[in-house]
Amino acid sequence: MSCLACELVSGTKQVPGGIVWRRDGFILHAVAQATPVRGWMVLTSERHVRAWYDLSEEESAAVGVLAREVMQAQKRVLGAEHVYAFAIGDVLQHFHLHLVPRFADTPQEFRGRGVFDVKVGLPDEEVARAARSLS
Repeated sequence: MSCLACELVSGTKQVPGGIVWRRDGFILHAVAQATPVRGWMVLTSERHVRAWYDLSEEESAAVGVLAREVMQAQKRVLGAEHVYAFAIGDVLQHFHLHLVPRFADTPQEFRGRGVFDVKVGLPDEEVARAARSLS
C-alpha cells in the first residue's frame, strides 16, 4: 500500500510549489488535493507515524513551533484573518497538520471543517505562488 505523505517526503509525488521547506523532522507543502483556499498548507512528519500521539517528544515540541510560524506567515504575508489547524488522520494515516487560512471574504461554505468538502480548485500556479510566498 502506498502512502501519499511518504511519497511527498521522498519527492516521488509533487504538489504545486513543491516542498516549501524541511525542518525539525517535518516538511511544509501545499495541500495535495484541489483547494479553493489560497495558502492552504500542510505540515507533514518526515517519519511515517499515524498521528500526533506517535510523534517523539522532540517532534511534538517542534510541530507547535513550526505551525505557529506558518500560521503567522499566513496572516502576515497572505492577509488571512484567521487560520484553522486540522489533524484528522482518518484518510491519510501519516501525521499531517492542515493549516488553512480564512480570509474576510471567505464564503461560508469554505469556513471551518466544510472546506474539505468543497470540490472546486484554484489554478496550480496560484496555489504554488501562495505556497512559495510562505518560505
